[in-house]
Amino acid sequence: MIRLPSVPSVSLARIAAAACFGGLLTAASLASAQNAAPADAVRLHAADQTFIADGTKAVATQRDAARIATARSADRDVKAFAERVSDDDAKITDALRAASPRGVDVPKNDPDEAVLASINNLRGAEFDKRYIEQVALAGEQKALSAFQAEIASGRDEKLKAAAKQALPTIQQHYAMAQELAKRKHLTVAAQ
Repeated sequence: MIRLPSVPSVSLARIAAAACFGGLLTAASLASAQNAAPADAVRLHAADQTFIADGTKAVATQRDAARIATARSADRDVKAFAERVSDDDAKITDALRAASPRGVDVPKNDPDEAVLASINNLRGAEFDKRYIEQVALAGEQKALSAFQAEIASGRDEKLKAAAKQALPTIQQHYAMAQELAKRKHLTVAAQ
């Protein structure tokens, strides 16, 4: 058996207290450093923040309204347009989420509820007219504006790239909406 020299109990208590205090300081420093990193990752230029809010809202509104249109419209042209928009906008939403910086919350489903409510209880020709005018035409214009603004003023390269990649699809949706409106004898405003 090996005997260790005896150490006064007061010294052991001081050593233990110092070790605990040192461990607490280290843990506090690590926690502080971890909390600071995500805050830095979340800082976005105002244009990028606006794009995330407005772009995702426009796309989500288009997508959700298109789902309503596929269920409520009896017109095959309106249904075909709505199905295309719904499929494409789901992909655009996923691309925006993938492109967003780590720590930035990109809403997956944040549509403009007022727009959806304005078409939700309509049927037939009345539904088609309101859907084409308020959602297909006006809604696609909002989406175009949001994506063009990000391309022009955004600072986050991944978000700008996602906007550039999605823009041709949104432009195509708008052109399709204009053609649909003409076929249905509705007024088409120039962009």
